[in-house]
Amino acid sequence: MKITQSKVKNLTAIISVEVHELDYTEKVTKTLQNYQKTVQTPGFRTGKTPMNIINKKYKTSVVIDEVNNLIQDQLYKYISEQQLKVLGSPMPIEDQPIDWANTLDFNFKYEIGLAPDFDIKITSKDKLNYYKIQADSKIVDSYCNDIAKRYGKMSSPESSVEGDLVFCNIEQLDLNGKVMNDGIKNDATVSMDYIVNSKIKKKFIGLKKDDAIVINVMKAFNNNADLAAMLNIEKTTLSNLSSEEFKFTVKNINRLEPADLNTDLFDKVYGPGAVNNENEFKDKIKAEAEAQFIGESDRMFKNDVVYYFINKLKLNMPDDFLKRWLVKTSEQPITMDLLEKEYDMYAKSLQWQLIENKILEKYQIKVTEDDILTHAKELISMQMKQYGQPEGDDKQLTDIANNILKNKEERKKLYDQIFDERTLAVYKEEFKLNKKSISYDDFVKLASEKK
Repeated sequence: MKITQSKVKNLTAIISVEVHELDYTEKVTKTLQNYQKTVQTPGFRTGKTPMNIINKKYKTSVVIDEVNNLIQDQLYKYISEQQLKVLGSPMPIEDQPIDWANTLDFNFKYEIGLAPDFDIKITSKDKLNYYKIQADSKIVDSYCNDIAKRYGKMSSPESSVEGDLVFCNIEQLDLNGKVMNDGIKNDATVSMDYIVNSKIKKKFIGLKKDDAIVINVMKAFNNNADLAAMLNIEKTTLSNLSSEEFKFTVKNINRLEPADLNTDLFDKVYGPGAVNNENEFKDKIKAEAEAQFIGESDRMFKNDVVYYFINKLKLNMPDDFLKRWLVKTSEQPITMDLLEKEYDMYAKSLQWQLIENKILEKYQIKVTEDDILTHAKELISMQMKQYGQPEGDDKQLTDIANNILKNKEERKKLYDQIFDERTLAVYKEEFKLNKKSISYDDFVKLASEKK
C-alpha cells in the first residue's frame, strides 16, 4: 500500500492511496473461510458449501468492506504521522465508478483542507475595554423595593389600586355578551403588572368584591403561556377562541404591603447588627448588584476578545473546499445559495476554534479530571452550606460528585465553567485593559449595538 500527498495549494492538497491485491487478500480469504463454516446454502450441509459458491456470492462485498476499512485506517494514520492539521474530513474524489468485481489494484484520491499556519502572542499592544457596570440609584431602589416586597405582608383591602392582585371568577362570553354554557371558566388571580393594555388595566382599578368587568383577554395580555395558565387551557387553544371576550367577577383583592426599610428588615436580610441604617443597607445592595454584574462584563469582554483576534489575524481558510465539504456532509440537504448566506458565520466560528486552540497551547491552559472533580465537590459543599445542611466529609463529597459526573451534560457544564475561568484569567492578565465605568442601561445599549 502506498500513500502520497500533492503539494499544498490554497490550503488544500490531494492524498493518493494505492491499494494492491496483497494488501487485502489475506483478510478477505480469512473472512470468506469463516463464511464457509457458518453459512447455510440450499443443497449443502452447514460448513460444506463449496468455496467457489461462497466467492461468487460474497467475495465482492467482502473486498469492498476490507478495502474501505484498510483505507480508513491507513489514511488517518498517515494524517496523524504527518501531523496534518486537517479541517473537516478527507473528501473522496470520485473520478469514475469502480468495477469491484474485476479490479485487483485500486487507486483512491482524497482532497483535504488544511488549517492555516499562524502564531499568536498577546502583548501590551493588544488593548481592549473592560466595562465595570455601576449600580445607579434607580437599580438600588428597585432592588430595595423587591426585598421589601419579599418580606412584606399581604392584606385584603376593600377596593383595588394599581399593582394589586385581583382574584376573579373568569367566564367566557358569547357574541351576545352572555356567559357561554360550554365556554371557558376558571378561578384565577389577575396581576395588574402583567396587563399590557393601559385602558384595560384602568378597568381593574377601584374594583370591589362581586364587581364584574368584561375585557378582551387577547388585547389585555401578550404572554400566551401565562394567559393559557390563567384560563386553565392549552396554549394552542388561544389561537382558536370562539370569543375573546371574558367576564371577570371579583372574589377577593390581595395587596402586598412592602416592609419598611428599618432595622427589623435589615436584620432579617443580613443578620442582626450587620446593617445599622438605610444608607448602609443601600451600600450593601449596591455592592452585591455590582458583583452580580461582573458576569455580564466578563461575557462582553470574552466576546470582544473573540472578535479582536478574528479581525486582527484575518486567517486564510480553504473556503472553497469547506463549502463543498459542508454541502456534501450536511445531514439536511443544503444548497450553495443557502450556504453562502451562513458560511461567514461558520468560517468565523472555525477560525476562533483554531485561534483558541493555539491560545490553550501557548498559555498551557488545561482542565483535568481531578480539576472537574474538585470543582464539583466545591459546588456541592457550597450548596450544602446554603441550605444549612452538614457539609459532609471528603469521601461523602467525592461520592456525590462522582455520581453527578456520570451525567455527561453535567460533566461538560463543569468543564466549561473551569475552562472559561482559566481562559478569562489569561485574557485579563495578558491584554492591556482600559477599564471603564458604565451604567447598566448604557451597558445594555452597548451590548445591543455590538450584536
